[in-house]
Amino acid sequence: MLAADPPKEFLFTENETNYERLFSFPSPSPYVKDGIGRYLVGREASAVNTAMAGTKASLHYEKILKPGETWTVRMRLAKKAALPDGTFDRIFSQRQEEADAFYAAVQAEALPADAISVQRQAFAGMLWSKQYYNYVVKDWLEGDPAMPPPPPDRKNGRNKAWEHMYSEDILSMPDKWEYPWFAAWDLAFHCIPLAMVDPDFAKKQLDLLTREWYMHPNGQVPAYEWAFGDVNPPLHAWATWRVYKIDQKMNGKPDLLFLERVFQKLLLNFTWWVNRKDAEGNNIFQGGFLGLDNIGVFDRNVALMGATIEQSDGTSWMAMYSLNLLKIAFELAHHNKAYEDIASKFFEHFLYIAEAMESHMGPDGISLWDEEDGFYYDNLHFSDGHHVRMKVRSVVGLIPLFAVETLEMSSLLKMPGFAKRMTWFLENRPDLAGDLICEGERGVCERRLLSIVHPDRLRRILARMLDESEFFGPHGIRALSRYHKDHPYWLNMDDSSHAISYEPAESSSGLFGGNSNWRGPVWMPINFLVIEALQKFHHFLGNDFKVECPTGSGHMKTLWEVAMELSHRITATFVRNKEGRRPIFGGDETFQKDPQWNAYPLFYEYFHGDNGAGLGASHQTGWTGVVAKLLQQCAEHCKHPAVKAAPKVVAQIAR
Repeated sequence: MLAADPPKEFLFTENETNYERLFSFPSPSPYVKDGIGRYLVGREASAVNTAMAGTKASLHYEKILKPGETWTVRMRLAKKAALPDGTFDRIFSQRQEEADAFYAAVQAEALPADAISVQRQAFAGMLWSKQYYNYVVKDWLEGDPAMPPPPPDRKNGRNKAWEHMYSEDILSMPDKWEYPWFAAWDLAFHCIPLAMVDPDFAKKQLDLLTREWYMHPNGQVPAYEWAFGDVNPPLHAWATWRVYKIDQKMNGKPDLLFLERVFQKLLLNFTWWVNRKDAEGNNIFQGGFLGLDNIGVFDRNVALMGATIEQSDGTSWMAMYSLNLLKIAFELAHHNKAYEDIASKFFEHFLYIAEAMESHMGPDGISLWDEEDGFYYDNLHFSDGHHVRMKVRSVVGLIPLFAVETLEMSSLLKMPGFAKRMTWFLENRPDLAGDLICEGERGVCERRLLSIVHPDRLRRILARMLDESEFFGPHGIRALSRYHKDHPYWLNMDDSSHAISYEPAESSSGLFGGNSNWRGPVWMPINFLVIEALQKFHHFLGNDFKVECPTGSGHMKTLWEVAMELSHRITATFVRNKEGRRPIFGGDETFQKDPQWNAYPLFYEYFHGDNGAGLGASHQTGWTGVVAKLLQQCAEHCKHPAVKAAPKVVAQIAR
């Protein structure tokens, strides 16, 4: 090791728990993980290994800095005790040049310098959040044979049904500091920016959670460490397709082995959803809080006495899942005709799910769509057959937008088996098709649109979503409509009242279902999917379909322009505005003005619904890292001849 200023001393110990201090049980070694602290603070000379050996080491420096003074320590791991003069500086500069060259090949030149810096820091956060993760559930339940046995109730606690789980891998964590464990739906979003810089790692992550030592034998994908059996939105098929396409674009060839390998196991997971989360077999799905923590009036993760919640988001996620698997099956069918049959399966399954959302579910049922409000809501279905529509305007009612896909005529012509089955189904089951399949029009290549939301209904939903007094915040789509600030929703049930109101920042009350607030803040992953859905609708509807954006402004925009406007509002949260301030730093003047801080944006868990200030975990690059992909898309779309809004958006980012 080489250091410009040698340390006072080297300190060594073992990275082992101090059992004697914690449990009054002899430690296997006299040198334990708190040894260095005890040596320095408690002056215990025997706490470190004077033989200078151990699995944990530290360099001890004593240096007092005067105000404004800086001190640089240069170190390099090396086999030799010393290196020639100039070696450190030469190697350090070389590594900087290599990193700059790598990112120059990845990043879009059209982005302003500040946006490029934000994007690169997002990538860095994603790469930094890789971590070795070792959790063998069977061993955890049984305990270490050399240690005192674990409490008996452990075998009846969390994860007891996951004894097959054997994790010994490098995983992408939401946050190494506060969340040093994987989370399934977080990881789906992680893989999008990761694929831009390390597509092989992104593909391995998606493959890993479907392997037999992770996926439950019944087909369930583990959710997260503290409750593997919980349920996250089924986004792995979506992420698999997106990573497949990013990788294909970067490497010039499709990785069909990866696509097929993950697809085969996702079939098991899809079947698990159908069998476990459709309580009444009517294609209306539950699933609990589905990652949205306290989005509901009460905890959707807890079974209700005499009632079930028919979830707009749970059902929409499954419709989206069907279309994602249909898309993958289409791709595989170009290389193996057997997949045409599977594509037909998911085409029909999508229609059944979508029709269930639209129709009256049974003689006493009601639709998840509210015609009067022009919005989707959850229903509370009681055992006596009656329903209560819970009229909470939240992202739960926007998630139906995500179940959208276009079928290209060129693909249909290459798959006569699928086309024949589709035609037969539409002719013989028009009751299921209804408004869910739209014929393409001239100018958009005679495409077909598969969507829960038909164009007329889309206009009504967007009128609310793009209303700045409801969802359309200055920095993205809010998780809950601002309408509920002055109009809280109340539900009376079992002699008790439950309320939900708009809270743009942290929750003002105790949370259920998790530790995050979904009652107003802006969440990056939901906004990312909204943008993608708008782009897909534009792909079918074309430039003639325009909506008012923002609602009430009189400005009519194509859906592509709306997507770009939303993208700008989100990315503008991170970059400096014309006053030189970053909205994510809110009113923290140290972060806003101090040059040691203001060039380094943090990637928060979520953001204030009214001013964009960062909230939640401050270093959770995790899914917030998808801002790197939004910045890239913004720059790339400038080159697209059909896009008029992108140059304006990039100019706004520059300001």
